Amino acid sequence: MQIVRKAIKNLHLGVYPPNGRVRVAAPLAVSDDAVRLAVVSRLGWIKRQRAKFEAQPRQSEREMVSGESHYFLGRRYLLRVIEHNGPAKMFLRGNSSIGIYIRKGSRVGGREQVLWRWYRAQLKALIPPLLDKWQPVLGVRVAGWGVKKMKTKWGSCTSNSRRIWLNLELAKKPPQCLEYLIVHELAHLIERHHNDRFVSLMDQHLPQWRHHRKELNETPLGHADWTY
Repeated sequence: MQIVRKAIKNLHLGVYPPNGRVRVAAPLAVSDDAVRLAVVSRLGWIKRQRAKFEAQPRQSEREMVSGESHYFLGRRYLLRVIEHNGPAKMFLRGNSSIGIYIRKGSRVGGREQVLWRWYRAQLKALIPPLLDKWQPVLGVRVAGWGVKKMKTKWGSCTSNSRRIWLNLELAKKPPQCLEYLIVHELAHLIERHHNDRFVSLMDQHLPQWRHHRKELNETPLGHADWTY
């Protein structure tokens, strides 16, 4: 369990993938005994969250070879590696295969970088139309947004700067999961905490949000070297 002291009013407890690491953000004035008591009081919830992570399917480490499975927007594709002397690039072929043109003798790391650059470009093209759709609905506007790899969150919102971040892994997930995350983070510009007001906002604007959240959390986790 990791305890982080912050200048905040309330204690926040989180359980994170891949193995259910417990992190507690505690106000500076709260004693260690009070933190331990808070954790003990939520042991049942912690165990349920850990069970979800244990049951969630995971991809093995990718070798970037032909015939390997890769996901894009919730669909599984078979990778086709084509060696050539030109620049590296990706392409989709129908609904079954995803191809990569790569220089002969390229290493796994180089191939992965090409794939992740492609994922990033695809995700960045999908986000603006969803922001244009949902910002007027919620009556908010972000000052900026970005995409990055995150190991413990699907998305985040910084209320003060009005900036949202989305996990690059969302390129692999169904489109409705990306839409749910965007609505979720925009709602945080209205309400910072996951309280009744936040839930009411989600229920009002995206009534099926719980289904999308469940779908997101049940899709396979990508392989990663999970270190903290």
